Formats: sequence, C-alpha cells, structure tokens
Amino acid sequence: MSCLGCAAIWSQAFNDQAWKPALASVGIIPTPEKGQRYAAAREHGMHALRHFYASVLLDGGESIKALSLYLGHSDPGFTLRVYTHLMPSSETRTRKAISAMYRGRRSCS
Repeated sequence: MSCLGCAAIWSQAFNDQAWKPALASVGIIPTPEKGQRYAAAREHGMHALRHFYASVLLDGGESIKALSLYLGHSDPGFTLRVYTHLMPSSETRTRKAISAMYRGRRSCS
C-alpha cells in the first residue's frame, strides 16, 4: 500500500488513482464507464513510467549498477538485459571521449 514515509508504492493503487486518470485527462487512454476500471495495458501502467525513468537515467549517463539499485533489482545483470537497448552507443561515447581528450590537449599547448 502507498503511504507517506514508505519506501515503496503499490503499483496498482498508483495506476488506478493517479497515473491512468492523468493519462485519461489528456486523451491518451479512454476514461472508463462509471463503475468500471481502466483497461489493463502494460504500456499504459506504472511499467511505462519505470521504463521512462530508466531511459532518462541511462541517457544521462547513470551506471547500470546504480540504476539496478534505484529500480529495486537484486541483479545488475537483469537490469542490463532489460534496458541495454536504451543505452547510448559505445561508439558515440568513444568518439566523444577521444575528441574531448584531443581538444583538451590542444588547448594546453
């Protein structure tokens, strides 16, 4: 259950009471009929929000080990397998690192 001061959020409560009403209010998902629940769809639930959170951190350069901790995964290898497609390409990072090194060296001469 969700509460102030608690470390965890109950995903179903978050989906039903906050996330899906917000999505419905901007027209992303339909508002359910009175007495009905929002349609179950993984891509519109808390999973999508976690995936977004992970992608922003990875794009910002956060490590897999840290991301694993933040997401509550016990194994960073699991986090890597799930989110590796979101990581910036190593070729781009390599080019930027080498370019920065040469720019720094030239400015010191």
